[in-house]
Amino acid sequence: MRKYFGTDGVRGRANGVITPELALKVGQAAGVVFQRGDHRHRVVIGKDTRLSGYMIETALVAGFTSVGMDVLLLGPMPTPAVAMLTRSMRADLGVMISASHNPFEDNGIKLFGPDGFKLNDEVELEIEALLDGDMRKSLAGSRALGRAKRIESVHARYIEFAKRTLPRAITLEGLRVVVDCANGAAYRVAPETLWELGAEVIAIGVEPDGFNINHDVGSTAPEALVSKVRELRADVGIALDGDADRVLIVDEKGQKVDGDQLMAAVARSWKEDERLTQPGLVATVMSNLGLERFVNGLGLTLARTAVGDRYVLEHMREHGYNLGGEQSGHIIMSDYATTGDGLVAALQLLSVVKRQERPVSEVCHCFEPLPQILKNVRFRSGAPLQAESVVTAIAQAKARLGASGRLVIRPSGTEPVIRVMAEGDDRALVTEVVDEVVDAVTRAAA
Repeated sequence: MRKYFGTDGVRGRANGVITPELALKVGQAAGVVFQRGDHRHRVVIGKDTRLSGYMIETALVAGFTSVGMDVLLLGPMPTPAVAMLTRSMRADLGVMISASHNPFEDNGIKLFGPDGFKLNDEVELEIEALLDGDMRKSLAGSRALGRAKRIESVHARYIEFAKRTLPRAITLEGLRVVVDCANGAAYRVAPETLWELGAEVIAIGVEPDGFNINHDVGSTAPEALVSKVRELRADVGIALDGDADRVLIVDEKGQKVDGDQLMAAVARSWKEDERLTQPGLVATVMSNLGLERFVNGLGLTLARTAVGDRYVLEHMREHGYNLGGEQSGHIIMSDYATTGDGLVAALQLLSVVKRQERPVSEVCHCFEPLPQILKNVRFRSGAPLQAESVVTAIAQAKARLGASGRLVIRPSGTEPVIRVMAEGDDRALVTEVVDEVVDAVTRAAA
C-alpha cells in the first residue's frame, strides 16, 4: 500500500495534503534516491498556473538544494515539456507541480526519471520509505549545497520540439483553429505553436490568474470551446487540460471527439502508412467497447490496462507499441514523447486532416460508441467495495450484462471516490446496472 503516491504522483488539497513540509520532504527524498554517482546532480522543475505553485516550488527547491542537487526552474510549462526537457537538459530528475484537470484548490507533484518517463511503483515506494524518516543524515555539507537557477529559453525549445513531430511538408495553413488552454500550463506555447505552423489561431483560456485553471474551460469543461467553434465557424477546436497532457477535440460541427475516437483515427492512419510498431494499440479498461470493435475490424488488437497513462505506457514499452492512451484524452505517441502530450496529439490529428483533405467530423468519428454510463460515489473512509452487499451487487450486475457488456468498478487514484462504469448495447440495461451498483456502494459507504 502506498501512503503518498497515487496513480499520477502525489496529489491533494494545497495546504491540506500538499503542504510545504511535504513538498520539502519529497524534494529531499527524491533527491537522495536519484543521486547516483559522484557527478553534480540536477533537477528540472516545471509547474502549471495554480496560486499554490509558488509555495510548492519554493519548498521543493529547499528540499533538493538541501541534499546537494542543483535546481533548474522552468516556470509554467506543460507536463510533457517537463518530461522532454528532463532528457534534453540531461537532468537526473524532473518534477511537474500540477493537479492536472483538478480545480485550483488542489495541487500535486509528478516525478520523472532521467529518461523522461514517470517513475515506476518500485521507485515511488523507495521515495515513500524516506518521507516519514529522519532526513538529517542525508543533508549535504555547507559546501555541497545545491544552487537554483531559472531557465528562460524553455518555451522556444518546446515549441520547436512540438513542430518537429510533423513532417516539414505539412502546414496548417487554411485551418481556423480555436485552442482552449484551460488557463493552464500551455497558455503560451500551444497558441504560438499552432500559429507558427500556419494556422489561423483563436485562443481562449489563456488568461491565468492563479485561480481560474480548469474553471469552465479546458478539456473537462469543453462547452466554451464548442460555443466558440460554432460562433466562428472554425475548422477544429482543441481543448487541453491544466497541465496539457490530455486533449479533447471539437469538430467543425461543434461535436466533441474524445480520446477513443482520436486514437481510432490515428490508428487507422498509421496502419495505412505502416507506422504502427505493433498491430494494435493500448488503452485502459475505461475505453469504449466500440473502440475495441473498430480496431478489431481493422485487423488490429486492443490491449487494456489499469486506469492511468503510466500503466498504458508501461504496457507499450514492455510490448513494443507506439500508440496508446485513455478515453479522457491522454494520448501517448512514443515515437515522439515519453508521456501523454495533448498538443502533439492534436498536431498529429491535424496532420491526418490536412493530408486527407477531409473535415474533422469525417476523420474523427470512426465508430458509434456503445452506451456507457459512469457514476462516482464519494466516500470518507473504509473499504466499501469489500462489503458483502456490494460484492453481491457487482456479481449480479455482471451476470445481467453478460458477454456483450462490461462492468468496471475502481477507486480513483486521485480523489476519494469510487467510479462505477458499465457499457453494453442496451442503454436501459446499462443504466439500471450502474444505478444498482451505485446504490449498494452508497449504502456501504454511509
